[in-house]
Amino acid sequence: MEGNKEPIIQITDLRKSFLNNQVLKGVNINVYPGQIIGYIGPNGSGKSTTVKIMLGLIDQYEGQVLIFGQDIRDSGIEYKKHIGYVPEIAELYDSLTAREYLLFIGQLYGLTEEVIDRKAIQLMSIFNIESVYGAKIASYSKGMKQKVMIIASLLHNPDILFLDEPLSGLDANSVIVVKEILAKLASEGKTIFYSSHIMEVVEKISSRILLLNNGEIVADGSFEELKTKSSNGTLEEIFNQLTGFSEHQSLAEKFVSIVQAGDGYEGI
Repeated sequence: MEGNKEPIIQITDLRKSFLNNQVLKGVNINVYPGQIIGYIGPNGSGKSTTVKIMLGLIDQYEGQVLIFGQDIRDSGIEYKKHIGYVPEIAELYDSLTAREYLLFIGQLYGLTEEVIDRKAIQLMSIFNIESVYGAKIASYSKGMKQKVMIIASLLHNPDILFLDEPLSGLDANSVIVVKEILAKLASEGKTIFYSSHIMEVVEKISSRILLLNNGEIVADGSFEELKTKSSNGTLEEIFNQLTGFSEHQSLAEKFVSIVQAGDGYEGI
């Protein structure tokens, strides 16, 4: 237990297979209120599977997942009212306006139309997109869609926020704002589960980093703690060491040599 806090998420011996491929091989995690968890790992390591199980999107797993102290197998959809989620790919209803979409999401969480409208327009104003509140989402850029997804995930003031590459497509100023938002939420006791391949961001914003490799947790601690256990200085270097990936330089050299090789084309 961290201090006197009870875990808000408890994962015990979590195992999941798809056909003959065992994706999760006994994952054990306790997550506490106020933590920003950087959840990282190579493609296929089981990150998305873990998150989707916690969200109730994948079942038929072995082990136990407790959220808010309740087994999610038994708690139905009730616990989901206190969870926000930003998926990696912003799949929105392009035929709707942002207002219509946020009304739809907000009402799913039991918010009134008046509250949704008030909060949504204020939040969009902070992201400088309030002028398109009534415009079709189909006309939005990728970054604008991502901002709407972030707003939708937070509209109901969740206690746990799951983020999968949440900064994708955002401009530099918005990235800074979102980082500050996450820090502020964590300081107020919200729990954030942050998955990304951008190691520099994970390194800077996470209070705790979990590295998943081949379905198992191979590192767990703050960046400073992980750094003291490794001869490497950056999270990217620690990541490469612990996942056994050391071919990045040779692969890059091979790629460039192919690009620069003559192709027999002499031009006009």
